[in-house]
Amino acid sequence: MRKLSAVITLLLSLTACTSSPLDRRQVVLYSDADMAEQGIRSYREMQAEIPTTTDAKELQYVQCVANYVVAALDSEDQSRFDWEVTVFDNEQANAFALPGGKIGVYNGLFSVAVNQHQLAAVMAHEVGHVLANHSNERASQSTLRNVGVAAAQILGASDTALQVFDVGSRYGIFLPFNRTQESEADAIGVILMAEAGFNPEESINLWVNMSADGGPRPPELLSTHPSPSSRMAELRRLMPPANALRDSANSRGLNPDCILS
Repeated sequence: MRKLSAVITLLLSLTACTSSPLDRRQVVLYSDADMAEQGIRSYREMQAEIPTTTDAKELQYVQCVANYVVAALDSEDQSRFDWEVTVFDNEQANAFALPGGKIGVYNGLFSVAVNQHQLAAVMAHEVGHVLANHSNERASQSTLRNVGVAAAQILGASDTALQVFDVGSRYGIFLPFNRTQESEADAIGVILMAEAGFNPEESINLWVNMSADGGPRPPELLSTHPSPSSRMAELRRLMPPANALRDSANSRGLNPDCILS
């Protein structure tokens, strides 16, 4: 086990060479170009397999919110991706953003994100994942975990040692990292939506809606996402700077008026 730990420590030390927008050290193995290519390929497959909305008002509404969110990015992040939005005709209350700037919104989300501000909170959160390179980080973590298991087998680790490593890496490393990424996307997203002129307070109301809509949840320790109560507490902490940014945006004429009617 000491040899295995040394191998994993060495791998992590060799790859932890980038930082997120919030200055958190990251394990990243893949290039931005590779991740963008993979993201675009996955997006095109989803567009081919999942029905898209035929409601022009839904498309216009989501595109309106997306335009404000993307316009709030700095010039480098605006230009390095070909930002694109698709509205999928699916009842799940969800959205995503993939490397390469590809955003998907399921129209089932409208039942939970009930106004433009709450939709902006979701979309800005998903864009935050892209800005923070989280897909690359997760793919890299998965690769390192597989390498660790292979190294343990080569080093002749027992079945018990392999099980300890598997459980330890899953619950001691990968789930906390995922929770960290979600919290990071929340922080990036609430600032981004505020800079776009949306009301950041609605990000908290969104989670009130989400909590009312959701079923039983696993303990936060065993979950890839922070609990709604934890997310709302952190968002409340971020409200003073977020509200100041929203006031500044509004004073500069950024007053989004995206309506689903």
